[in-house]
Amino acid sequence: MLSRTAEHAVRAAIFLARQDEGRPVSAEVIASNLDAPRNYMRKTLGSLASQGIVISSPGRNGGFRLAVPAAELSVGQIIDAVDPPRRRRMCLLGGRLCDSENPCGAHQRWKAVLDVSRGYVGSLTIAQLIADQTDEAVSTTSSQVGK
Repeated sequence: MLSRTAEHAVRAAIFLARQDEGRPVSAEVIASNLDAPRNYMRKTLGSLASQGIVISSPGRNGGFRLAVPAAELSVGQIIDAVDPPRRRRMCLLGGRLCDSENPCGAHQRWKAVLDVSRGYVGSLTIAQLIADQTDEAVSTTSSQVGK
C-alpha cells in the first residue's frame, strides 16, 4: 500500500536511525546502501528535510541525519511527509471523484480500511521496526547455534 517514494523514505529513516548519532550520511551513501536511485533518494530526503524529519547539513562532510529520535518518529509521519493525504480521490468503482460529500457505494468501507491502516502506521515508530528486526536476527542466530 506504500508508494515507492514512501517505501524509500521509510527505509532511509531506518538506515539513518542505525547510524552513529549526530553523524550526517550523504544521500549517495544512503542510496547505495538501499539500492535506490541517487537522484530519487536525494529528492526524497529533501522532502523529509522540508518537513523537519531529517536535518540536512551542507558541505563536504555534510549529509542527512534524523531530526526526530527514532522512538518518536512514526512511519505515518514519514509517509505523510512524502505522500500527503489527498482530499479528493478517484473512486474505487469507476472513473469519477469520490469523497465523503459525493460517496460511492464502497466509500465508507474503504475509508474504514484507510483509517485503520493510517492509525497503525501513525503509532508504529522507527525504533519499533529496528527493535523488531534486531529481535528477529537474534532469534534466528540463537536457533542456528544449537544445530
